[in-house]
Amino acid sequence: MKRRTLDLAFGFGGLVFSLVLLVVGLILSNQADFAKGYVKDQLTAQQITFTPADALKGEQDDAPCLVDFGGQILDTGKKAECYANEYIAYHLANSATEAGYEGATYATLGTPQRQLRADLQAAVDAGDPTEAVQADLDAVNSLRDTMFKGETLRGLLLTTYGFSIFGDRAAAAALVLLIGFVVLLALSLAGLVHAFGLAKSQQMIVPT
Repeated sequence: MKRRTLDLAFGFGGLVFSLVLLVVGLILSNQADFAKGYVKDQLTAQQITFTPADALKGEQDDAPCLVDFGGQILDTGKKAECYANEYIAYHLANSATEAGYEGATYATLGTPQRQLRADLQAAVDAGDPTEAVQADLDAVNSLRDTMFKGETLRGLLLTTYGFSIFGDRAAAAALVLLIGFVVLLALSLAGLVHAFGLAKSQQMIVPT
């Protein structure tokens, strides 16, 4: 095979493949921009602001991010993860502990709630005082309502964080592909320049 023919084949083939890398890279870059903008718009619309660092009351002990983001608007996936896992989770855990149900969640509070309802009904049926049982039931109802709202918000924020991660990975993949496009384009053009500089009759291997 002629060396010139081989260079032309690799050169044009490289050009085609570099264009594929360019197209895919631009698509991924567009999707990364969409994810970033969508996350920012949706989070900003919630108008959540981090508590200023000097107003925190223990939340920051194991969460430096709460200090870093103190006073800022929650508008990125990373901020959403911090707020969900460090701020909301901290206050939910504290609420459960203060109510006497350390480690409780919305799901686990269903058991004591049902038991207290049964105890209240039994007290009513027996004609016994119901104030204490009713107070305990009201406390569990209030805590479970708080848990439901807090855990729902946590889930939404963490879902948004997950969506932002896909955007970050798309951006990283786009960068790799665009770098690959530039490198392959340069090599392909160099091959074509070399090919057109060779004599048409020059062979890759000269027979003996």
